[in-house]
Amino acid sequence: MEEFDALKDFLESSGKDMVELERLLTSKQALAPESGGDGELEKLTALEDYLKKNGITRLERYDAKDSRVSSGIRPNLVATIPGNRDDYSIWLCAHLDVVPTGAMKLWESDPWTLVEKDGRIYGRGVEDNQQGLVSAVFAAFAFVKQHIIPEHTIKLLFMADEECGSAYGMQYLVREHLDIFGKNDRILIPDGGDANGETIEIAEKNIFWLRFRTVGKQAHGSRPDQGRNAALAACELALKVNAMEQVFDKENPLFDPPRSTFQPTMREANVSSVNIIPGEDVMYADCRINPCYSLDDVRKELDKRVKDVEDKYSVKIEVSEVQAESSRPTPQDAPVVKDLSDALKAVHGIAARCVGIGGGTVGAYLRNAGLDCVVWSSLDETAHQPNEYAIISNIIKDAETIAYMASRP
Repeated sequence: MEEFDALKDFLESSGKDMVELERLLTSKQALAPESGGDGELEKLTALEDYLKKNGITRLERYDAKDSRVSSGIRPNLVATIPGNRDDYSIWLCAHLDVVPTGAMKLWESDPWTLVEKDGRIYGRGVEDNQQGLVSAVFAAFAFVKQHIIPEHTIKLLFMADEECGSAYGMQYLVREHLDIFGKNDRILIPDGGDANGETIEIAEKNIFWLRFRTVGKQAHGSRPDQGRNAALAACELALKVNAMEQVFDKENPLFDPPRSTFQPTMREANVSSVNIIPGEDVMYADCRINPCYSLDDVRKELDKRVKDVEDKYSVKIEVSEVQAESSRPTPQDAPVVKDLSDALKAVHGIAARCVGIGGGTVGAYLRNAGLDCVVWSSLDETAHQPNEYAIISNIIKDAETIAYMASRP
């Protein structure tokens, strides 16, 4: 207990240093090439230097090749703080990349220059995912700077490419370097949560994004009999896709909403005049499906509905999958869930509860590789918004939770 008190005192006195690390990271525009950026190397190099200067020197790089960026690589870094025991390691996995700023007029300050005000820090990336990154780094510093050996080895993973699909980040690591993880390791991903830090995300809905290109025959608006209205057919298809919610209707209380959702979303422009019957129409659907259903079962049902529309309107519908991701859940009694729950209770008096989410995280790739992991953090979920912010006390609070986990036998 005395040892953890020392760790906690260190963290509670480190708020200014945490802000300065956030300031450094915010100034490095780690944007993917898909977003017009040059990747994460500049940010990773600054972080790597910072870690070395502060006593974390056991660093290993696992870079993925990417010819689209000037360096030719997308960097992934593992920092290791050895512990007294080798039964398992505690992983903290944070991503380096951020999303673009969006409309600059909506920002009250320069997104790439950190602003501190009323216990909050503002800037692009300060919450997503620098908050979790900084909590992890300072939890490690609490041991290193006080020459305390953690009971369990701490592994800090800094990843590329999370915002654009993780092909050069977690997907690459799982495919090419899965052996860096141990089957008993406790893997935490501080990249989602709630304001109180009481929800532990253990499951994700299956993500199924679809593009439908409907091809009919263009005609004059006054002579629909001479055409085949692609827009009309697509409208019926949109209703049929949405009605799949009544077929895949099992509810799971882990999720909010608890049901699977099949929602038509984006639509591309078709014709340029109101008096033209469209001969082509392109629409999309965002489907989030409870993990009790397989995507193959969904595909079979979708194929039938597409065929019905094709036959009714004499059109051809091309279906392409923009994204299709599914993963198994982490069991509610998994050691990582228990250890995190125990830490939250012991340090902050929080009674944690398990939840699922509709969105996707890098946790899906780990779970599909047979590794249990959880997504957790204390945050207001301002990610991707203008005037994104993080609460300084949350950075400290989460670092204390992590330090407790690493200090327990």
